[in-house]
Amino acid sequence: MFDEKRKLIGFVVEIACIIAVLIVYAAPFYFIILNSMKDRRTAGLMNMNWPESFHFFDNYVEAFRASNYSVLRGFLNSTIITSGSIILLIVICSLAGYIIGRKSGKRMLLVNFLLLAGLMIPPSILPTIYVLKYLGIFKTLFGMILVEVSINIPFATILYRGYVSTVPKEIEEAAIIDGSGRLGMFFRVVFPILMPVTVTISIITGIAIFNDFTNPLYFLPGAKNVTVQLTLYNFTNRFSSSWNLLFADAVLITVPPVIAYIFLNKRVISGIATGAIKG
Repeated sequence: MFDEKRKLIGFVVEIACIIAVLIVYAAPFYFIILNSMKDRRTAGLMNMNWPESFHFFDNYVEAFRASNYSVLRGFLNSTIITSGSIILLIVICSLAGYIIGRKSGKRMLLVNFLLLAGLMIPPSILPTIYVLKYLGIFKTLFGMILVEVSINIPFATILYRGYVSTVPKEIEEAAIIDGSGRLGMFFRVVFPILMPVTVTISIITGIAIFNDFTNPLYFLPGAKNVTVQLTLYNFTNRFSSSWNLLFADAVLITVPPVIAYIFLNKRVISGIATGAIKG
């Protein structure tokens, strides 16, 4: 009898948690999508009433064409920045995490301290802009890629470092005995084993970089350098009274990362869990 009551209470708690999650996360999406299908007047009322007339196609086409197809340009720039940043992060941080995970001593303690400090200390805007201008890459996609990589290096390196400890050293020794060099051994033997944490880093940092608003605002100004998040900022200035277009643009830039995370979240959780437990 007691076990049945406990199971019933657990079931009720689970249902309550599911309802709470739906209210917190699903309600805002429902609100945005619903108002993106309304006309200008009814969207400005900011309610969750069903539209009197649907303007789904008109709103999304107008939002897509606004500012000379700035949304399309934003998707292209964000894709380039995200892809370039992920590639550099994987190459740099996998090598760094491997070396840190295999070495020990006071120097490695200092390196680990710097990695933790990199997670906690926010980037400085003005010095970074000065460095980018000195290097001649301010207001460029390449400069923005370097900024995103530098910000995410501590997080990615720590994950790789924890996962490297799960790789047996005997595999590396066997590859070296067979005549493989250190670099070749890493990319042919060790790196494929690190694939779960590589996927995790790619998804987490990819979504974060794709949705980044602050850094492109400071380090990548200019109409030609607009990213998907900056298109919403530009829409706020230009269409401040056209909430239907603002909501349509919000849906356009929000749905792709959400879909990607829904389908890949199991890989993210498994990669982090494995690295944390075995590391």
